[in-house]
Amino acid sequence: MLQLRPNCECCDHDLPPHSSEARICSFECTFCSECATAILKGCCPNCGGDLVPRPIRSVNMLAKYPASQKRVSRAKPCPTAA
Repeated sequence: MLQLRPNCECCDHDLPPHSSEARICSFECTFCSECATAILKGCCPNCGGDLVPRPIRSVNMLAKYPASQKRVSRAKPCPTAA
């Protein structure tokens, strides 16, 4: 089950579970759509995988399987937009 992390690893933008702005890779690294597109060019800086829209979990399933509250940030800063 996906963790549904609460923030962008680059800019720390909030990404609630229902956000259509969240992008993830196959390892669940999580970024906002702006960082994923403008800075990362659709490629995860941690694993090199594709960044795709994160699925949205239904409200009734969120009650049973809540989203993660643990904020994640990259150890190295994200590259800047060129």
